[in-house]
Amino acid sequence: MAHFAHHLLTALPGPLLPFIRSDFGLNYAQSSFVTSSFTFSNGIGQLPAGWLADRVGPRILITVGILGVAIAGFLVGISPTYLMMLVFLVLMGLFAGGYHPAATPLISASVEPDKMGRALGFHLIGGNASFFLAPLIAAAIAAAWSWRGSFISLAVPSAIFGVVFFLFLSRRAGIGQARARTTDSRSEAPPAPGRWRRLAAFMALTVLGGGMGMSIMAFVPLYLVDQFGVSKQTAASLLSIVNFAGLWAGPVGGYISDRIGRVRIIIACGLISGILVYALKLVPWGLGFGAVLFLIGINNSLRMPVSEAFIIGQTTARSRSTIYGIYYFAMQETSAVFAPIMGSLIDNLGFPTCFTIASSAGIAVTLICSVFLWGAQN
Repeated sequence: MAHFAHHLLTALPGPLLPFIRSDFGLNYAQSSFVTSSFTFSNGIGQLPAGWLADRVGPRILITVGILGVAIAGFLVGISPTYLMMLVFLVLMGLFAGGYHPAATPLISASVEPDKMGRALGFHLIGGNASFFLAPLIAAAIAAAWSWRGSFISLAVPSAIFGVVFFLFLSRRAGIGQARARTTDSRSEAPPAPGRWRRLAAFMALTVLGGGMGMSIMAFVPLYLVDQFGVSKQTAASLLSIVNFAGLWAGPVGGYISDRIGRVRIIIACGLISGILVYALKLVPWGLGFGAVLFLIGINNSLRMPVSEAFIIGQTTARSRSTIYGIYYFAMQETSAVFAPIMGSLIDNLGFPTCFTIASSAGIAVTLICSVFLWGAQN
């Protein structure tokens, strides 16, 4: 539920981009800053959040991640200018950075190691449910009341849940704080030699490959509007197809990784991601395009809990939240940097060429990094 509430507003900038572009009269490069301003600051927020979570526990960080996002999202909705909106999106990203570095280690400390992938996959259901429902709800509200109404309307229930969740954790502070710290590094088996090499290769694969994929997905609503003449409401709603897969694919990916290992799935998902990005320029509007989006959603959802579980296997409990902070920071910053680059490429070369570049780069990064990852046990 906390994961759902946290992402209820962070899921909106991409789907509502056609509405925001029309309201402010933006080009592709300017439109890219709507998503990159949030992702950039969200990445920055992960670093101090990970460090703090290792020291003060998850309760405060998770609450800030929910309640802070709700307040900032409300301010986005009432922002009178394009620049003011970007400022509040930056604020929303900073608050959002508090959630994941605190939540993931708390979950890992609460379950047995052989069930960790499934637990992280189950947690993913909340986030994907939000990304699935938020575009549908927001598109309907935006069509009737503008994109501002979407942010304002969804900020209210998120803020209420943030307060309720804080009180809930306060009553169980002993449980939450203890479990975040129970897994003492002295009682864990140390990671196998070469973990820093594996972590570096993993970071390069997921950050560079995943960052390019995330930045491309931010432009899909504009691609549908401009290339196929799809309505803005339909384009905003269609991204729900991507996240629908996460309602079940995340737990499936976690379960499989508990059985066959993390690395095989991570490498396979990296290669498939590049192929699916390339397919976006080949399929026509209709069932085929929807099928590609659905497969992208499955692939992304399979990879996410597996990647989180892989990091747990390569780190000790004492520094785990800090490493997660670095991981989420790198993911968000790469996406934020790539978004303006992709927007500029689209302005100058068009969507098909941009899809080809992103696809080729993602496959190349995956093949190079697989050399350093293959053979890892976790």
